[in-house]
Amino acid sequence: MFSSRIIPAILAIASLLATVQAHTVITYPGWRGDNLITNDTFPYGMQWMYPCGGMRTTTNRTLWPTTGGAIALQPGWFQGHATAFFYINLGFGTDGPDQGPPNMSFPMVPVFQIVGPSKNPYPGTFCLPQVPLPANTTVNVGDNATIQVVEVAIHGASLFSCVDITFAAPETVAAQMEVNASNCFNSSDLSFNSVYSIAGATNAAPSISPSLLPIALSGLLMWALM
Repeated sequence: MFSSRIIPAILAIASLLATVQAHTVITYPGWRGDNLITNDTFPYGMQWMYPCGGMRTTTNRTLWPTTGGAIALQPGWFQGHATAFFYINLGFGTDGPDQGPPNMSFPMVPVFQIVGPSKNPYPGTFCLPQVPLPANTTVNVGDNATIQVVEVAIHGASLFSCVDITFAAPETVAAQMEVNASNCFNSSDLSFNSVYSIAGATNAAPSISPSLLPIALSGLLMWALM
């Protein structure tokens, strides 16, 4: 598990890695491991691999509250990508491949877009301080699950990162992994867009004005900044 004492060090290392590799890093509550790697096995980088960026399920799980909790990310990306969409999903249990979840099909928050200050890579951080459990789901203390973060780049390809968790009572998690301004904060150079759909005529070919691309409602995601 990641203790609150080592989170600042992880942030510093992840900041450097994100600048160089321009891929997603889960800075809180933890990470399966460093998949900012390009080699002969992963010539295009590990994070393109579903479901968790080429990383196997870990046995060193992180505690996470049964009532939901914080998730902090560094969303660095390749040069030329000024925006990206994010999905945060949950997979339950260990009955799937590699003793992980059978699937990651339980969304925790609606898809949202982040907007950066430029088209250059950068290590900015954002935090969602209270990510809820997926709708119509319940968990018990001791249950295992995996949180999956998916970053969809502007060209449509997806980057995957995961953290394996064990649900615990909120007071237990707070005692071991305090959420504070050092591990849950929003960089001033990042902003957010809510994503929504527009109803159109069913018998007409789609006609989209460039002014509507991307289809997003400007404005900060207030729940992410509270």
